Amino acid sequence: MPENTEAGAFENPINPDHVAENPGLLPYAHHAGSAVIRPEDEGRIKAKALTAMRQQTGKQYDQLAGQMQTLIEQAKVIQRRVEISERVYQATVNFEPFIGQTMYLYERTDGSDLLSLVAPEEWGRSFRYNRFVAKVTMLYDHTWDVLFYNEDGDRLEVDPAR
Repeated sequence: MPENTEAGAFENPINPDHVAENPGLLPYAHHAGSAVIRPEDEGRIKAKALTAMRQQTGKQYDQLAGQMQTLIEQAKVIQRRVEISERVYQATVNFEPFIGQTMYLYERTDGSDLLSLVAPEEWGRSFRYNRFVAKVTMLYDHTWDVLFYNEDGDRLEVDPAR
């Protein structure tokens, strides 16, 4: 027991020069029973975090790119539908089109268009148009569903033996 120098006064036997004020905030263990504290490799931690961030954002970017591609394809289909619909409404039509009826759009040699009920393979040798443009059906809202579009703009080759 420590001796009292004055009556009732207590003298702390621990040297204040060897004791931290806040030992829990030290970057190292302050006594033998303390948990082991190892300094972290900041570079490794940041590299892992950066890799994880790049993987996640890369995945999200790929998802958005896929969605954009789908939207672009849908926009092209709508654009083609508008273009064909405009050509159909400007074409010569010698009959009354009915909803749900399949019709064929042809381009004449003078550049004008004709809407017909005759399919390209039904013309035989009498095919006298510049090219077959599209196969369409009138929808209930009087717009046109494009069932086939001759994207390449190829002239229709009709077998003369037919």
